[in-house]
Amino acid sequence: MVRILVDADACPVKDEIYKVAWRRGVAVTIVSNSPIRVPDHPLIERVVVSDGFDAADDWIAETAGPTDVVITGDILLADRCLKKGAAVTGNNGKPFTAGSIGPAIATRAIMADLRGGAAGGDGSIGGPAPFTKADRSRFLQALDEALVRLGA
Repeated sequence: MVRILVDADACPVKDEIYKVAWRRGVAVTIVSNSPIRVPDHPLIERVVVSDGFDAADDWIAETAGPTDVVITGDILLADRCLKKGAAVTGNNGKPFTAGSIGPAIATRAIMADLRGGAAGGDGSIGGPAPFTKADRSRFLQALDEALVRLGA
């Protein structure tokens, strides 16, 4: 059975995920370190893990499989889930694939190095671009495409 696993603590598209899941009849598991309000619906499950470092990521990576779509902005979690056969889509709608994950990890490492050495080590070189309507639209399209590929 196809399911959507959501790395929910900083996910800006939870409402969109619910709408797509209800329309397609797909179960959603919202995973977070602290309780997050979720709709009272039989397709929506909330899993609250410990507040330990990477606890939500670990739960998702251990649970993910070939019939799952994982939604995350975490590149290292995306890599772990891809290795388990899951489809992975970023919060901004950009899918992570076997071909794109290596460069994404390398870019992440370069940015971490730059932040560590920027302006006396205070990390002030900027962050990700603001989330836009185009990102939201791209996300909805990518989620639909991933679910279609899995037969949902």
